[in-house]
Amino acid sequence: MAIIELKKGIHYVGAIDWDRRLFDELIPLPDGTSYNSYLIKGSERTALIDTVDPTKQDELMSNLEKLGIEDIDYVVAHHAEQDHSGSIPGVLERYPNAKVVTGPKCKGMLMDLLQIPEDRFITVEDGETLSLGDRTLEFIYAPWVHWPETILTYLKEDKILFTCDFLGSHLATSELFVTDEAKVYQAAKRYYAEIMMPFRNKIIKHLEKIEQMEVEIIATSHGPIYNNPKFILDAYKEWVSPDVKNEVIVAFVSMHDSTRKMVEHLVEELTERGVVVKVYNLSKTDIGELAMDLVDAATIVVASPTVLTGAHPLAMYAVYLTNALRPKLRFATIIGSYGWGGRMVDQIIGMLTNLKVELIDPVVIKGYPREEDFKALSKMADEIFEKHKGINVMK
Repeated sequence: MAIIELKKGIHYVGAIDWDRRLFDELIPLPDGTSYNSYLIKGSERTALIDTVDPTKQDELMSNLEKLGIEDIDYVVAHHAEQDHSGSIPGVLERYPNAKVVTGPKCKGMLMDLLQIPEDRFITVEDGETLSLGDRTLEFIYAPWVHWPETILTYLKEDKILFTCDFLGSHLATSELFVTDEAKVYQAAKRYYAEIMMPFRNKIIKHLEKIEQMEVEIIATSHGPIYNNPKFILDAYKEWVSPDVKNEVIVAFVSMHDSTRKMVEHLVEELTERGVVVKVYNLSKTDIGELAMDLVDAATIVVASPTVLTGAHPLAMYAVYLTNALRPKLRFATIIGSYGWGGRMVDQIIGMLTNLKVELIDPVVIKGYPREEDFKALSKMADEIFEKHKGINVMK
């Protein structure tokens, strides 16, 4: 990406990864991503805010060279994960007087992950400031967005908050600032769902802290920058709120159509009752889209055939991820079929230990569904509808 000036003396020097389609060998990236790095020139000192993924180190170095940067005093490391910190060793080699500024926990991680010598660090406490001359950096501890060592940096005079992963989005774009709010909203929600949702209670406290600050620009480490901070802060307040929507997520897999027929009947019955249903065929779906819809849904229905004596592996994968992501679901249930027996229900329930949900009686049948089985599914639809009427539902 070209070098872009945010404000006088503050430049974007990061890189766009248009082609990356998988993160951590787990998270799909349908729109690529960016590794945002920022150079701040003060009257006396210069600071680099985060670096880039090692695969893009040459682009970062080229950008610094184009700006004519002869010396860097500080490299602020918000987070030890390599997509932000991986190029720090290269920067330190090119700028031998530079010091890595970070918190004590991040220092330890960077020494372990990147083998950066201890004498290259300056550690800062929560609320501590560092002067660049006419500009001041204030450091804010923000653990668990999404690692325990994360910090944020507030550039006081310019009212810019650098948030690293927090509030970001995996979105490759040549536009530095948000222009298409609808597109960025979807990308940011997906990012929240896949990465930040397990830490919802921590995020609530961090949002409260940010709201007490005077912030004109939120500069993240992934995706476009927010020159309207209210847009992303309001979105996060909605996502972390305790309220849910009148929605049911049906995550299913079917081998010989027995479970599929059960799903089709339940979906029709719920829809007739005015419940919004979102159906995911686990043999085809993008798991990130499932995660996005889990952000607001009130109920999840796991639908699976029995393989040997347990649930289908794809269903178990979805259950595992749902449990790990800790969405604010209120209810959960299971439907499916079996041939000769098994312990699918106990197995799935045993994997939902992180969720504070009420379990609705499952409907698990032998073989292909009969009339009485469809009636049981209709009764389940009635129960879900009634339970949704008794909760705070988002508009």
